[in-house]
Amino acid sequence: MTINLKGNIINLDIPLVMGIINITSDSFYDKSRHLKTKNICTTIQDMFDNGADIIDIGAMSSRPGAKIISEKEEIKRLIPIFEIIKSDFSNNFFSIDTIRASIAEKSINNYGFSMINDISGGEFDNKMFSTIANYQVPYVIMHMRGTPENMQQKTNYKSLIEEIIFYFSKKVQKLNNLNVNDIIIDPGFGFSKTIDQNYELLKNFDKFKIFNLPILAGLSRKSMIWKQLDTSVNESLNGTTVLNTIALQNGANILRVHDVKEAKETISLLYKTINSR
Repeated sequence: MTINLKGNIINLDIPLVMGIINITSDSFYDKSRHLKTKNICTTIQDMFDNGADIIDIGAMSSRPGAKIISEKEEIKRLIPIFEIIKSDFSNNFFSIDTIRASIAEKSINNYGFSMINDISGGEFDNKMFSTIANYQVPYVIMHMRGTPENMQQKTNYKSLIEEIIFYFSKKVQKLNNLNVNDIIIDPGFGFSKTIDQNYELLKNFDKFKIFNLPILAGLSRKSMIWKQLDTSVNESLNGTTVLNTIALQNGANILRVHDVKEAKETISLLYKTINSR
């Protein structure tokens, strides 16, 4: 299994690590918030030094209860980091975390981004799919009901796994009809799901192999960890590593994380074990 990042065919036999950088003041994990340009530059370099394969840049918090910011505010936050990436990191791989086709297009066309990560699965902007098809970049399509502001009121499923698979089947078919080549599935841990449903999702993570597409696991420091352990987001690194390991064993091809070094170590140790005689 492979994906194409700016003309580079990336093999997913060994899972990739996607680092998280949020240009916001209200993301759920305070150490992922970056508003000062100098700090962002240092964090990017540190993530790549620690082995990040790609870094995901977002300017809108999608934590439960968060409101969708305006397009004007989103691009205002992004432009300074876009300029840094264009100037200092043009040879690296970046993903843009956005629900807006116009911002996806700008990040690809003007700043060399190589992947789009859309929590809405094209639901918030009907031009997103055609934009992806036009630029032929890998597209992370996530499962969510509603919006970040109201998603935790939409957790009533008759059959959680079957409904999520049905959701992806419709989306993947639409993208296939547009000849989109690289589609990545993200089942959406923490998005319109209760804690128990998140663990049901993790237990059945391998069911999403049915699509024969790369699968992304976004478990890093989420409340399903620290609420279950009665700790805090700042104390949830160990729990993140445990759940990332389970996700990898169940077929995850990409880990989206705050802590790059620990995720790379997890992959290294697990695959050393898998490949041992």
